[in-house]
Amino acid sequence: MVGQVCIIQTTLPGSWIEAEVGAFSQQMLVAGAACVQHSSIRSVYRWEGETHSSPEWHLQLKVSLSKLQQVLAALEQQHPYDTPQIVWHTTESTDSYSTWVDSQ
Repeated sequence: MVGQVCIIQTTLPGSWIEAEVGAFSQQMLVAGAACVQHSSIRSVYRWEGETHSSPEWHLQLKVSLSKLQQVLAALEQQHPYDTPQIVWHTTESTDSYSTWVDSQ
């Protein structure tokens, strides 16, 4: 069988130390995410008419469909950026994984 989970992606400041990223991730778990993965990346983007390249943290949150809106609200409220990248999609997963995500 096939289940479904939501995957939310965002970025955090590269100047944050791992403990700060971990604390932010913990807040997302409290808000309803089942799992948060993070890794360091480099982002190239345009902001206020200029091109920037900066280190950031990439976060990927696994969330049940039923908790998506509450996690998105917490993410927007607690995010340090003025205009954060917050994107999400629903994807298929194994039934056992989606059952676990739903149970968290």
